[in-house]
Amino acid sequence: MTKFNSQTAKLQSAEERPVYVIGHQNPDTDSICSAIAYANLKEKITGKRYIPKRAGQMNLETKYVLKRFGVKAPYYLSDARRQVKDMEVNALKPIRGCLSLKRAWERMRAETVSTLPVCTIEGVLEGIITEGDIAESYMGMYTADILAQAKTMYKNIVETLEGEIVVGSKDDVLDHGKILIAAANPDTLEDFIDEGDVVITGNRYEMQLCAIEMNAGCVIVTGGAEISRTIKKMAEANNCNIIKTPYDTFTVARLINQSLPIEFFMTKENLVTFGMNDYLEDIRETMQKYRHRDFPVVDKEGQFIGMISRRKLLGAVKKKLILVDHNETSQAVEGYADADILEVIDHHRIGTLETNGPVYFRNQPVGCTATIVTQMYRENNIEIDPVMAGLMCSAIISDTLMYRSPTCTPIDRVTCEELAKIAGVDVEEHAKAMFTAGSDFEHRTEEEIVYQDYKKFVMGSHQIAIGQISSMDDKELLKLRDRLRPFAQGILEKDHMDMIYLMLTDILHESSYMLCVGEDSVELMENAFGAEGDVDTVFLEGVVSRKKQLVPRLMATLQQEG
Repeated sequence: MTKFNSQTAKLQSAEERPVYVIGHQNPDTDSICSAIAYANLKEKITGKRYIPKRAGQMNLETKYVLKRFGVKAPYYLSDARRQVKDMEVNALKPIRGCLSLKRAWERMRAETVSTLPVCTIEGVLEGIITEGDIAESYMGMYTADILAQAKTMYKNIVETLEGEIVVGSKDDVLDHGKILIAAANPDTLEDFIDEGDVVITGNRYEMQLCAIEMNAGCVIVTGGAEISRTIKKMAEANNCNIIKTPYDTFTVARLINQSLPIEFFMTKENLVTFGMNDYLEDIRETMQKYRHRDFPVVDKEGQFIGMISRRKLLGAVKKKLILVDHNETSQAVEGYADADILEVIDHHRIGTLETNGPVYFRNQPVGCTATIVTQMYRENNIEIDPVMAGLMCSAIISDTLMYRSPTCTPIDRVTCEELAKIAGVDVEEHAKAMFTAGSDFEHRTEEEIVYQDYKKFVMGSHQIAIGQISSMDDKELLKLRDRLRPFAQGILEKDHMDMIYLMLTDILHESSYMLCVGEDSVELMENAFGAEGDVDTVFLEGVVSRKKQLVPRLMATLQQEG
């Protein structure tokens, strides 16, 4: 149990929870690298824990960048709602199933709890015992052999009666026989005593002798009476345990059932347990169905962690988030509304995000979030190491298509070149390696390709999703269009979108093929750019930016058309 106790103590002593720095769903290189770099900056400024996270699967380009600079990928945060690990978990020390009802009741009173976990010696949860279970054991009607049915240890009987074992071992188990009070005379008593019985008697030599001769399993001598040497010898010879207690016979008869092991009464079938990663929203209804005040929390192996109660649900601490590279609700991590958003660092248009209170919001018209993060390093006089420089340089190359995107500003270019020097990379060579890694479509599924950079937008009454796939080979893009056409049709209904556009961007020739899916999607694209479409594809010369060129035109056109 020592290992269990140290783990739970560590869990309960962690007062400060980390802040998660996270980008948008279907993250691109900027989203991932800016989250890592900004978390690193915040830790250096504050000395507190800031952990980068990702809200989706990374694309091959981003994986290449992280591997190139020896950085581990951020862990996946699928949902920011509060979980069991965000609430107060009472790290109770579990008890064993052999513990007596009396001792369990004393533990409950001492720790002011109504439920105790019962575990194996390895810490695996076996059951729970509640106040109600103990009360029921006191009030229930049981046969005289109840102690034998429950396989009660003599240790429990001795502790319950606050006595001492004079003959025998406390580790012996009572596994047969009934409880009998020796109230009759010895001649009559012989007709009632069977082998293995527990006989309760006072300071009467003849009663003690009779019980031993009739092969009783145990003689309980009440009133604190001394046991004669002869009785002790006979008990040893007949394998009869003798217990001496200061209580009188009436009290012993009343207390002895409290020596029963709790495993005889505990709930061990269909246990309602929760895991640390369970969401409070999901467990609240389950809790309301059961009368228990407290519920056990276990890990995947069934190891007991602690107890939670319904009344502690309201006190659960919200996750703390910093959003980078987005401020649209449709792009934010699931469950963001149940979290505390502390900051937003972004370079896109201001969208639909609402917060519960004032936040630090930094939005600049530059081509990449990493450009803003770099500025913040300098503003706080924090040195940028080669690894962080490499990540942020890669993010700018990716988001600006190596300065070809109209979103690229002079600040982006100057910043990228400075970061490249710190990281020790050649921008053109590194860009080519990045784009080549990201254009390996042959070994990827349609789902992986489409969702690698896929964002949802609310434009008036329309739900529109736009995915962008970039390559340095226009022939490869046309092959990819034919391959992705059926898949795009399938996800239109799956993602509950009115229209889906797949932006197949030719980096070298600075143009894009727009694969249009959904009613009026081709017409909207034609009207927005004054171009002619071919069945489901519209070619857009000079259009490579979703943020600065595509989305604003589509929104303006929809507004004009009402």
